[in-house]
Amino acid sequence: MENDKIKTSRASQTREKTEVKKPWAPPSSLDAPPAPDGYRHQWLRAETMGFQDTKNIAAQLRSGFELVRADQYPEQNYPVETQGKYAGIIGVGGLLLAKIPEETALQIEAYYDRQTKNQDEAINNDLMKEQHSSMPINSERQTRVTFGGTKK
Repeated sequence: MENDKIKTSRASQTREKTEVKKPWAPPSSLDAPPAPDGYRHQWLRAETMGFQDTKNIAAQLRSGFELVRADQYPEQNYPVETQGKYAGIIGVGGLLLAKIPEETALQIEAYYDRQTKNQDEAINNDLMKEQHSSMPINSERQTRVTFGGTKK
């Protein structure tokens, strides 16, 4: 009788967690293993229209990229180049998987952000030089994305 009076908290009771199943989707041909800590993975163009793009690969390797070998991920099955100078590298359809240190990737992003900003400023400055006081140029830009329906 005394056991019936003992109450247990709701938090101490456990229930089996129900796992939500993901809907089926076709596999991506660009699936890649997770990058090691401190690195990013990126696909690099090694071939286009059947021709080797050695200039692009050489430039990317000089920028700090390292090609990812399949033997670095022995427990997983990724498409691998089987012949040529890229034999053993993870690759598919003329693309090779490469890794780059996160710090270097952020520096590259910052460099190209500055380049873009400088180009935008140069365009705006050229526009302002060409404007006439009787027809001023409005350089305010606005972008709006709508999905169907009417515009407001």
